[in-house]
Amino acid sequence: MYSRIIGTGSYLPAKTLTNFDLEKIVDTSDEWIVSRSGIHERHIAADDETTSDLAMHASRRAIEAAGIAPNDIDLIIVATTSPDKTFPSTACILQDKLGITSGGAAFDMQAVCGGFVYALNTADMYIKCGQARTVLVVGAEVLSRMLDWNDRTTCVLFGDGAGAVVLQASETPGILAGKLHSDGRHHALLRADGNIRHGAVAGEPFIKMEGQAVFKFAVTVLSSVVEEVLAGTGMKGSDIDWLVPHQANIRIIEATAKKLGLGMDNVVATVAQHGNTSSASIPLALDTAVRDGRIKPGQTLLLEAIGGGFTWGAVLLRY
Repeated sequence: MYSRIIGTGSYLPAKTLTNFDLEKIVDTSDEWIVSRSGIHERHIAADDETTSDLAMHASRRAIEAAGIAPNDIDLIIVATTSPDKTFPSTACILQDKLGITSGGAAFDMQAVCGGFVYALNTADMYIKCGQARTVLVVGAEVLSRMLDWNDRTTCVLFGDGAGAVVLQASETPGILAGKLHSDGRHHALLRADGNIRHGAVAGEPFIKMEGQAVFKFAVTVLSSVVEEVLAGTGMKGSDIDWLVPHQANIRIIEATAKKLGLGMDNVVATVAQHGNTSSASIPLALDTAVRDGRIKPGQTLLLEAIGGGFTWGAVLLRY
């Protein structure tokens, strides 16, 4: 038994914040941002938009593309670092907004930018062991509310959005291999320290990042996990039709592609238009390439990501 993607969907908030807009509110420039990250613009959620709202729009599009009814879904996994509330889970709120009353499980997964890869691997295991048949896997973020707009090293990098896939049990090969890792020794390099204590926010709630250290670690471990996943299937880089990476930084994406022997023509890169949307970045990029016709049925895709923790992983699949 395999698990196979049968539908994709995504959603971006209407408001676009360009690098030139940022020049007016923080000490930065379009040239500085583009040269270091490849980002030109990002989307920002409206004041009344929540993470579950973004997830709902992306999910409805994925469900429509899959040609199923919402109540066909028997498991929902939402990867997010910016949930609507401390609890209940954003997944349970999403379940309600989608009108799903089948009683299937719903839970959130927190692995920061690695969240969607973690969630997809988890959904694959649920299907393979017979605990679920049709799974909605979502990456959704409203990171703009976790940014210090005076910190030019972080506020220029992140954006809001959501992406979703419907994963279903199939006898036809879909997900071929996956691998997850973490190393908590590096948790201080990328973090948001805020927490609720005695009814008040304690600690610094904004995203903090040691950029150079994160970059060096990311390039090393992403290359390693990609090789690990390929080795487990006997495949090599030349067998991959599309690399769909976490959209954090164009230089990290280029370095990973080079390690695989892939040209950028075989890479789905949306970082210029979306910025870093954390757990939403891979499903956003995937849906973009599916809908514009680049990704076609039968092609082999490699998804990889790294996030705070550090968490990282990869999934190899046949679309």
